[in-house]
Amino acid sequence: MAIGQTPIYKDPNQPIEARAKDLVSKMTLEEKVLQMMHTAPAIPRLDLPAYNWWNEALHGVGRSGSATVFPQAIGLGATFDSDLALRVSSVISDEARAMYNAAIAKDYHQKYGGLTFWTPNVNIFRDPRWGRGQETYGEDPFLTSALGVAFVKGLQGEDPKYLKTAACAKHYAVHSGPERLRHEFNAVASKKDMFETYLPAFHALVDADVEAVMCAYNATNGEPCCSNKYLLQDLLRKDWGFDGHVVSDCWAVVDFYEGHKNVKNVTEAAALAVNSGVNLNCGDEYPALVDAVKQGLITEETIDNTLAHLLETRFKLGMFDPKENVPYNNISPEVINSKEHRALAKEVATKSIVLLKNNGVLPLKNDLPTYYVTGPSAANVESLVGNYYGVNPEMVTVLEGITKAIEPGSQLQYRPGVLLDRENVNPIDWSSDVAAISDATFMVMGINGLIEGEEGESIASEHFGDRLDYNLPKNQIDYLKKLKKDNDNAVIAIVTGGSPMNLAEVQEIADAVLLVWYPGEEGGNAVADIVFGKTSPSGRLPITFPKSLDQLPNYQNYDMEGRTYRYMKEEPLYPFGYGLSYTTFNYSDIQLSSTTARKKKIEPITVSALVKNTGKYEAEEVVQFYITDKEGSARTPLYSLKGVKRIKLKPGASERVSFSITEDMLSLVDNEGKSILEKGDFDIFIGGSLPDKRSNALGMPAVAKSTLTLK
Repeated sequence: MAIGQTPIYKDPNQPIEARAKDLVSKMTLEEKVLQMMHTAPAIPRLDLPAYNWWNEALHGVGRSGSATVFPQAIGLGATFDSDLALRVSSVISDEARAMYNAAIAKDYHQKYGGLTFWTPNVNIFRDPRWGRGQETYGEDPFLTSALGVAFVKGLQGEDPKYLKTAACAKHYAVHSGPERLRHEFNAVASKKDMFETYLPAFHALVDADVEAVMCAYNATNGEPCCSNKYLLQDLLRKDWGFDGHVVSDCWAVVDFYEGHKNVKNVTEAAALAVNSGVNLNCGDEYPALVDAVKQGLITEETIDNTLAHLLETRFKLGMFDPKENVPYNNISPEVINSKEHRALAKEVATKSIVLLKNNGVLPLKNDLPTYYVTGPSAANVESLVGNYYGVNPEMVTVLEGITKAIEPGSQLQYRPGVLLDRENVNPIDWSSDVAAISDATFMVMGINGLIEGEEGESIASEHFGDRLDYNLPKNQIDYLKKLKKDNDNAVIAIVTGGSPMNLAEVQEIADAVLLVWYPGEEGGNAVADIVFGKTSPSGRLPITFPKSLDQLPNYQNYDMEGRTYRYMKEEPLYPFGYGLSYTTFNYSDIQLSSTTARKKKIEPITVSALVKNTGKYEAEEVVQFYITDKEGSARTPLYSLKGVKRIKLKPGASERVSFSITEDMLSLVDNEGKSILEKGDFDIFIGGSLPDKRSNALGMPAVAKSTLTLK
């Protein structure tokens, strides 16, 4: 290179691939392997700043100071709204850029300060015992794919040259507990279950150009996920054409020799990971690659190619380009937790809340003489945030939201009344009797991140964050019984949590039951809007609530038979897709543009139904479209969600809602994992819930049904 000539890697007009290769060519082997770790150090002689790849944005920028805190991912799943997911992640990436711009201006390069976010989690929430299920969008591959794709698009932005932030599909693949065994566990899944349930969302995110994929701790079908040639090479790179980078889950490479024991030591583990296609090491194992090269376990050329591919992400983020070239460098800190962002957080929380029961007490007037707020989660920030959360100075608890919403002149009392998960030490009860003299009592109960979550987060969990006991803490149920005993006034149960739980007694005792998940910073205001009728509830369950764990297979069994609404034949407590409203809807006049199709040439078929608001309240309705293959040669789902649309109708108003039936919706995944098209009849359903008997028994309207024949 001539004196004064700009190096290729510093020239923004050069192709990114060439720039990355040029930068790598100027490093020593020791420098290269350190750049492949999540704590990549600076190389001053190359003007390469330090960079920490580890950042989180599950439901808002996490662990990085003040940020807008949206409802936990499972709550976003309960909205069934991919457009809303796009808006949420667009706001998150705005705030992420603002934080990054401010940090770089101060020369800060610390953990949780970068632009590479290890989200979304598109694992399937196949079993309610998994403590991290709250991080997912639920149990359905279609819904998970739709929300995940939208979330990736919002995080990564629309600029043709630069990424706004880099999203990551995790945890690849077939990963959903047990938490305690994740460093050694082997998840065994059939090809049918892999391609029908566990893999579709990952494939969808790859098709949406997600920048990164995180390989999981556990093994899948005998091979640790971070050294699984089939998953990382054959499927991800070759079949799906993934062109981003792969990051190990944190210290998953250690599990090669400490948990799975498929290698002897750190040197072999590091070489195996890179040779398998893992570009980035979350952990501290890759320095051993220097010895691995000396031992002939890996070539320096392989390291060069792996690092170059990884560095392309930093180039796409504009980290080495003039500031004025990158449009996102102008986003300022004023956007962080702004009025507009808080309004969106409230909208998501409101749309996520699921009304499980209402005997007519809701909505309440906000000017009754007396209200009583009680329960372990009423004034608890922990019950707003779930896990992987951010913070800010204005976290609105349920107590604060309800207090703010009532009219002057009305009285409100508050006492926690009961501890979260154990009996009160002091047996004197000054709390439960207040309910009998109050016009309405709000019992804010359930679980939080102390009880369910990730391995080391849930400090009150003896099962490393998993919930092997499906029941709510007995002391909470006993307290709810006291509140309702000899009390004809309204007792409303407001339940927090991120997973299915046994609410059978709560359903029986309380006059109304609201599931509010972990509703984020505006959770209290959203709850108030629902209970006082400013908004009708419209959330839907993105996961089945069984009556007991006895209805499910063993937790460690990854076979989908008997799991989720698609394969569970036992009657649940609450079905997937369920959620009541303050109004009523009627579904009628289902129409197919054609009731038959030819297998050799399937043109898209339109199906529609008339939806009418037959009640007294304006409300949003989550219209759900399901297909059942009645005659498959292999096991077929009882129902499969294939489309969702949110509509808003005034009382008496109606709207015809349409969906398109495409060939892939009629295809069957056979026992070899292949999608095939077979002749036969298909039941077509459009309704506000799963088209099963339990939904009807709980008060959901009948669905509109028709049949399509494939010849």
